[in-house]
Amino acid sequence: MTTIAVKLQAVRERIAAAALACARDPASVHLLAVSKTWPAASVLAAAACGQRAFGESYVQEGIDKIAELATMPGIEWHFIGPLQSNKTRPVAENFAWVHSIDRLKIAERLSAQRPQGLPPLSVCIQVNVSGEASKSGVAPAEAAELAHRVTALPRLRLRGLMAIPAPADDFAAQRAPFRELRELFERLRGEGLPLDTLSMGMSDDLEAAIAEGSTLVRVGTAIFGQR
Repeated sequence: MTTIAVKLQAVRERIAAAALACARDPASVHLLAVSKTWPAASVLAAAACGQRAFGESYVQEGIDKIAELATMPGIEWHFIGPLQSNKTRPVAENFAWVHSIDRLKIAERLSAQRPQGLPPLSVCIQVNVSGEASKSGVAPAEAAELAHRVTALPRLRLRGLMAIPAPADDFAAQRAPFRELRELFERLRGEGLPLDTLSMGMSDDLEAAIAEGSTLVRVGTAIFGQR
C-alpha cells in the first residue's frame, strides 16, 4: 500500500471510531480530502483507494488539477478557500461545491456565472465562530440573513454551514465552537431552510467536530502529510 493509502485508511478508522463513540452511523460523516498544494498524482493515489471528494483552496491550482484529471471519472471538486469576486467565474464553471460563502456579492456572482448545463452549485456559508480577524466568514449573528438571501438565488443550492475555529488542544474547548455552529444550523433548519451539511472538523479536531454533529470533515495533513 502507498503511504497515502495507509494514511487514508487511518483517517477513515478515526472517523468511524468517533462516530460510534457518540452513537452515530459512520456513514453519516463524509470525508473531504484536502488536496491543496499537492499534485494531481496525490489525488490519483487517494482516488485509487476509493476517495472521491477533494478540496482545493487556490483557484488557479484547483482549475489546473481539474483539467489534468478531467478524464478521471467520479471525482467531486470542492472549493474551500476564501474567494475573491474576480475569481468567481472559474469556480462557478468547474467546481461542484463552494464551502466559503461569506457575503452576498460572492453568492450572487456564483449564481449568475454557473453554467445552465451544470447542476446547481452546492454551497455552504462560512461562519467565523471564533471571531478571529484573520479568518474569513460571516459573523454568527449575521449568518441567518445571509442564508435566507443565498437560498433565493437560482443557480445555487444552499447545503449548510462551514467553520474553521481557532485551534484548541483540549477536547472540550474544541467542541465549543462546533456546538455553536451546530446550534445555528439547527436554528436555520427550524426556520425552514433544507440544510443537510455541517462542514466542520480537520486533521487535529475531527473527533470533536463529529461529536457535535459534523457531516463532512475536511482532512489534508493526516492524509497527504505536512505541506
